[in-house]
Amino acid sequence: MLFKKHQQVLDAALAACSARHYWSPFIESPSRQLHPKDAHANGKAAFEALLQKPFSLDQPAEIGRTGHEVSPYTQRPLGIDYPKIDVDSAMQASSDARLSWQQVSPEERVGLCFEMAFALEKQCFTNAYATMHTAGQAFLMAYSGSGPNALDRGVEALTYAHKAMADVPNRALWSKTFGRAGEVTLEKSYRLVPRGTAVVVCCATFPMWNAYPAIFANLATGNPVIVKPHPNGILPVALAVRCIRKILADHDYDPNLLIMAADTRDQPITLALLQHPDTAIIDYTGSQEFGLWIEKNCADKLVYTETAGCNGVVIQSTDNLDGMIDGLANALCGFSAQMCTSPQNIHFPLSGIDSDQGRIHFADFEQLLATAINSRVDNPVRAAALCGAIQADESLAILARLRSDPCVDVILDSGPYQHPEFPEARTATPLVLAVDAEHHALYSREHFAPVCFLIKEQDAEAALNNATQLARQHGAIASYLYSTDPVYKVRAENAFADAGASLWCNMTVPMPINFAAAYSDYHITGLNPAGNACLADLAFVANRFRIIQFRQPL
Repeated sequence: MLFKKHQQVLDAALAACSARHYWSPFIESPSRQLHPKDAHANGKAAFEALLQKPFSLDQPAEIGRTGHEVSPYTQRPLGIDYPKIDVDSAMQASSDARLSWQQVSPEERVGLCFEMAFALEKQCFTNAYATMHTAGQAFLMAYSGSGPNALDRGVEALTYAHKAMADVPNRALWSKTFGRAGEVTLEKSYRLVPRGTAVVVCCATFPMWNAYPAIFANLATGNPVIVKPHPNGILPVALAVRCIRKILADHDYDPNLLIMAADTRDQPITLALLQHPDTAIIDYTGSQEFGLWIEKNCADKLVYTETAGCNGVVIQSTDNLDGMIDGLANALCGFSAQMCTSPQNIHFPLSGIDSDQGRIHFADFEQLLATAINSRVDNPVRAAALCGAIQADESLAILARLRSDPCVDVILDSGPYQHPEFPEARTATPLVLAVDAEHHALYSREHFAPVCFLIKEQDAEAALNNATQLARQHGAIASYLYSTDPVYKVRAENAFADAGASLWCNMTVPMPINFAAAYSDYHITGLNPAGNACLADLAFVANRFRIIQFRQPL
């Protein structure tokens, strides 16, 4: 039984979720010393063998071929096409698969999902190159962001799914005395019933990091899945779908429990999937505008969203100026700020801040930050490893528009860096802009590009009020505070909590300040406009099934 095979891993995952400590069952580094010989070379060769040919994926409802992905590194088409599906036929195949799947015990479904996770790990190198050449991530980030870190998030959701289902017993005996009639004993049984077909809509920049949690949460709770990749992020999803379908078939389950619905920008099918009467669950990752539209217009479905927000940094003081500057510079350069946890707005008092290097004024801070960023992007090798490539041309258009705005001062201009391996790569270094706090329209929404606003606040109180108001009204996925004042720190924690935003304080340690750890960090609160779901908690899984009960006198 697969559940027993993976019982030890599940127990460790349950312990990690309970204690919130570090743990992972996967190999987190692509180091050749940790993998079988030639695993990296074979993975890269497997990716290259996929180019310029049809992608083999045997699934129902195919009515043609589709797909037009362009690599951000070569700016040339991958030349891969995928099955184009008929939505109604795919929905029917999905519904048919659910009938037998919901009869499978929750334990066996969970065990099979663990089997999928470890099978997916074996293709991490291939998926890393697929993610590089669709999302634009640098190799190391692509390896983890579509590999072990993404699988950790998937296993985390799977663990909570097991926890939610295990809380419901199969059978119970209930006895109560009813006056002179005497004692009555009832035999009761409980059945977990899945809601129905789930549509998982993936984003362009981290195609699997949000997809795995949704896929595993749905499959484990008995719901079949139709996964809709971003038009320029199909290949990583297709590789995962093919792997999972094979695991299902190898264990005599209907592979149509997971179907991929690829499309192009010119011929989208997202609305047809979301609004289909057979769609019961929607998992969406992407723009805030469309996410809010889904929440309002798909109210008859169970909707989980992760969108975007104005991630802010409030600086009141620091006892480690170098650590603070390094952390911010790394976060602004990391994947060219195309991460949902990347900081965008830095709220800095015009009166300056106290630090371990004396009083730091606004002009000092902007130059320190610009110098730190330049030290990272001036070296093309370091820039390539840190910044990666720009996923879409729209980000370059955003940079061009913002740098020419009359309300900003350009502290550090953005420009392409020369990638040492891909001379045609679409790249951009961070754009750092100084702006008066009164110009809310400029920075009160997410700009999906490597841009940072240094906001001139009157004082630390104004900085805190502005940042928390932005989180409350426009959303925030990650917020940051630097302060050595314990009273101010508590006030800030309370203010961000009231705004429904998590807060990371004094991140001057040598790690990415915006890294979100599975089994420990709750990703998104659901309390502000940046999304209504959390990766992961019981609420992310417990409503994907309902409970039917039967009872009779014994």
